[in-house]
Amino acid sequence: MKYVIGIDLGTSSVKILCVNQKGDVVGEVTKEYHLFQDKAGYSEQNPDHWVEQTIAGLKELTSNHPILPEQIEGISFSGQMHGLVLLDENNEVLRNAILWNDTRTTAECEEIYRIIGEERLLNVTKNPALEGFTLPKILWVKKHERETFARAKTFVLPKDYVRLKLTGKLHMEYSDAAGTLLLNVAEKIWSTEICNLLDLPKDFCPPLVNSETCIGTLLPEVAEQAGLSPHTRVFAGGADNACGAIGAGILEEGKTLASIGTSGVVLSYESSHDKDFKGTVHYFNHAAPDACYTMGVTLAAGYSLSWFKNVFAKTEQYTDFLNGIELVPPGANGLLFTPYLVGERTPHADSTIRGSFIGMDGSHRREDFVRAVLEGITFSLHESVEVFRNHNKTIDTIVSIGGGARNDIWLQMQADIFNAKIVKLSSEQGPGMGAAMLAAYGCGWFPSLKECADVFLQVDREFYPNKETVEQYKGLFETYKLVYKNTRELNEKLMKYRK
Repeated sequence: MKYVIGIDLGTSSVKILCVNQKGDVVGEVTKEYHLFQDKAGYSEQNPDHWVEQTIAGLKELTSNHPILPEQIEGISFSGQMHGLVLLDENNEVLRNAILWNDTRTTAECEEIYRIIGEERLLNVTKNPALEGFTLPKILWVKKHERETFARAKTFVLPKDYVRLKLTGKLHMEYSDAAGTLLLNVAEKIWSTEICNLLDLPKDFCPPLVNSETCIGTLLPEVAEQAGLSPHTRVFAGGADNACGAIGAGILEEGKTLASIGTSGVVLSYESSHDKDFKGTVHYFNHAAPDACYTMGVTLAAGYSLSWFKNVFAKTEQYTDFLNGIELVPPGANGLLFTPYLVGERTPHADSTIRGSFIGMDGSHRREDFVRAVLEGITFSLHESVEVFRNHNKTIDTIVSIGGGARNDIWLQMQADIFNAKIVKLSSEQGPGMGAAMLAAYGCGWFPSLKECADVFLQVDREFYPNKETVEQYKGLFETYKLVYKNTRELNEKLMKYRK
């Protein structure tokens, strides 16, 4: 039997999957690392911790499973998007990585619009200037850490740095490059126009490759540490959302994904790059060949639920924590939650907005609050679904992955709020499976990713919208949308009181 490994470099941990030719996960390891949030809006990590934990995870995987090193034919990657890793002339890290959920760069976004122009930026990159993207982070370091930036010769994104340290080869692939605000998405080249206007050296951007490209093999010393063969082929991989889409079979028009992790996304396949969503949703190159995808983002999706649990029920298991929500009616007995804990992305690109519970009274119990949190997360994702539908996209079937696919009550809630059939996969592994599928495709196991998906992915259950509940949620959703408008000014005034 032959195997491939998918490495998913997430925000809180690296998840490593070993998958056979039938798509069965035969080994799985997760290794955590630290997140540094020293100031409000700041979010950083030490890139070398990613590498250390990835190699440690590979070693644990190979030690615990009776697989010969030469049976593992390929490795590929998925990774958190947008994070800035600055490198010196020796490809060594200059500072902690500034992550996707770091929101310190409002002034830099304004600078990008002032110099490039909002319309021109959208024409080239297909995306607006947002605090989470890579380019504003580059400009922040250039402005605030001049000595560090003077030593910077290039940059990569998180998974690209891990791949660099495992292979010695420096590259970035298109699905992650599309999230930098430096890529011409339609032409699939770095924008020399944007680099020139912002005074960035033309060789500052790394070489570009396709996601399925084999960029080399493991360094001998890495292979020895990880218990792998130095002949193991390493493929470029893709951004976490692109790999999540592959791992859910979002590989043709009409397919849509709802992924609820730390953040949440609604993602839809696009066979071309010529649609115009006017920056209301993201438009990125897919990790699948010759395709793009549109995507709306909720910054604090699963994070909202984990935050509430850690504050009010830290010692409980999630199964106990969610007990009783099925007894709470839609609308959580008049309690509404907005998941703006770290700002919001779609449809409100706003780094200062914060979350709210609206409608609290003395009759509410904990399960009302938990249900309100789940509904609020789903309402936020539904705003992206609404944007797609307003641009004449058909959204009738949605594959749900991540934390939102692990609870049947939440899956039915998604069906009712989205008013669409929700599909749960029998073995949902998210971006890690997408990375493994890229390796399998790159190794030549299948002639296409779609044929790989036909073998690797199976449907477990389907959830259909309940007409009566759909109508209830339609009315509540209209109320939900009013909360942002009516709390925006209040949150701006509260900014000065935050740490």
